[in-house]
Amino acid sequence: MTTHNIGIIMNGVTGRMGTNQHLLRSIKAIIEQGGVKISADEVIMPDPILVGRNESKLQSLCKQSGIAKYTTDLDSVMSDPQYQIYFDAQVTGRRAAAVKKAILAGKHIYCEKPTGTTTEEALELYELATAAGLKNGVVQDKLWLPGMLKLKRLMENGFFGKILSVRGEFGYWVFEGHSIPAQRPSWNYRKEDDGGIIVDMLCHWRYVLDNLFGKVKAVSCLGATHIPERIDENGKPYKATADDACYATFELEDDVIAQFNSSWTVRVRRDDLLTLQVDGTHGSAVAGLRDCYTQHYGNTPKPVWNPDIPQPIPFFEGWSKVPEQEIFDNAFKAQWELFLKHIVKDTPFPWDLKAGARGVQLAEKGIESWEKRQWVNIEEL
Repeated sequence: MTTHNIGIIMNGVTGRMGTNQHLLRSIKAIIEQGGVKISADEVIMPDPILVGRNESKLQSLCKQSGIAKYTTDLDSVMSDPQYQIYFDAQVTGRRAAAVKKAILAGKHIYCEKPTGTTTEEALELYELATAAGLKNGVVQDKLWLPGMLKLKRLMENGFFGKILSVRGEFGYWVFEGHSIPAQRPSWNYRKEDDGGIIVDMLCHWRYVLDNLFGKVKAVSCLGATHIPERIDENGKPYKATADDACYATFELEDDVIAQFNSSWTVRVRRDDLLTLQVDGTHGSAVAGLRDCYTQHYGNTPKPVWNPDIPQPIPFFEGWSKVPEQEIFDNAFKAQWELFLKHIVKDTPFPWDLKAGARGVQLAEKGIESWEKRQWVNIEEL
């Protein structure tokens, strides 16, 4: 058996997403399954070291995960040739400087999004990594969600005919903290700390739209700060300076229109925290994080507007659940495995830092649209 041991610097994994999705459900899970299997006699085995600023948190995380190595000295591992990959899950404002340092140290780059605080900063990371001959990637996890993969299979089989529109609903109520503690960190609601749902979620919608439904050509976006005051982690009130809701319309290639509502001030009455409805000439589908429901043209009811009688059509009953035809792994883990194969075997990996820059670009254009109160075109980077 040939084993490729790949050292990974994991910076910022003491945060919620870094701990749960990247460390425990991805890297730890890959180690426990015996690595990433390339063939019957060849595997890739991650060799991570955890990096952060709080030693006690790192010690606790090592105990929880079974990972033996950690350090608070990032420079010491940057200079260590044992580690080929630098992974960054820090808050957005710290990311670019650390990634640049890793590029100078000759590390391949894999990082969370947004990859920068501006399009220029995010694009510079791609250009620096490419010029240095380093492989690079950005997390685009929603592409590997079971619900999104089921949508993709329907598209591959021509289920929709010509796709006309996509409607996305994302969000939930994030408690303000006055009586019930908030379930998201306070920096999310401070613009000065790079918070805001436009910056957070339009990066996601860019890669979902680009990869599934067509390139984004233009955006019309309205943001809002519906809750003006929240309570931070220390029990102190603070002014919410960042947007907590976003209402956006996107024009895609081939005349497809997409509308996405993203909100931390909405109560959920739908199948999941994220749902996408895709309508086409031959049929429609509604996908959540895991499940997907379809309605073919031949099963489409014919409503007649009459508000004077109870609705006679049980609309929900006209949809069929897509059966479980595949076994789907954790979305973050699935992309980690593809990136590790890209590093070792040079297999294709199109979700690079340039794709990350496109996400930052759409967020910036969304904010520009909100400020100007007009449609804004999306040019090629």
